[in-house]
Amino acid sequence: MLRRTCRQAAALLIAREDRVLSLPDHLALKLHLLACKACPKFENQVLTMRAAMGRWRNYTSDAERAAADTSTGPSPE
Repeated sequence: MLRRTCRQAAALLIAREDRVLSLPDHLALKLHLLACKACPKFENQVLTMRAAMGRWRNYTSDAERAAADTSTGPSPE
């Protein structure tokens, strides 16, 4: 019941990005990650992608910041 294949563990890692896993799925994933050598590497890749996407969502370039500053007008001095 708690035993998962690497393919199932990868699907759970991806599903974990969108929803909270059920307790049996959470436990099965944790057990699989403890026993497997490859899946923790995939988990790190998923976490790295999540962090990169979070930074990208909040990224504004210098040109965008300058355009936003000019659209608000000069600052009162």
